[in-house]
Amino acid sequence: MKVVSGQSSVVSDGYGFEKLIVWQRSMEFCEHVYKTTKNFPKEELFGLTSQLKRASYSIPLNIAEGSASISRREFRYFLQIALRSQYECITLLKLSIRLNFLNKDDYSELFKKCNVVGRLLNALVKSQRKTPNN
Repeated sequence: MKVVSGQSSVVSDGYGFEKLIVWQRSMEFCEHVYKTTKNFPKEELFGLTSQLKRASYSIPLNIAEGSASISRREFRYFLQIALRSQYECITLLKLSIRLNFLNKDDYSELFKKCNVVGRLLNALVKSQRKTPNN
């Protein structure tokens, strides 16, 4: 299996979560966050920059961790944590534009990617609710 992320091609080891579009999109969002925050002020390295990076990588990490769950209920729990991190990212992006750490184009692109991840997460959470809790 080959997963294409942005411009780079990543060879997969065949983990099931890698097939999830929401995981793929969250990885792309996280990658974009890392590239963009290189331009943030150096005094924010341990503040907003660090927090945005942590919140962004928390999304695919929780999707991956949850995929190993023994029940749909437990998987939903991890998806909801990922969704909370997505909300955190939205807030951090809004703060970053207010503080002029992001230009309008970067903000727009990051916001759009983060929003897509949120919609995909919500859809996956809803789909897990419709199935038995085994």
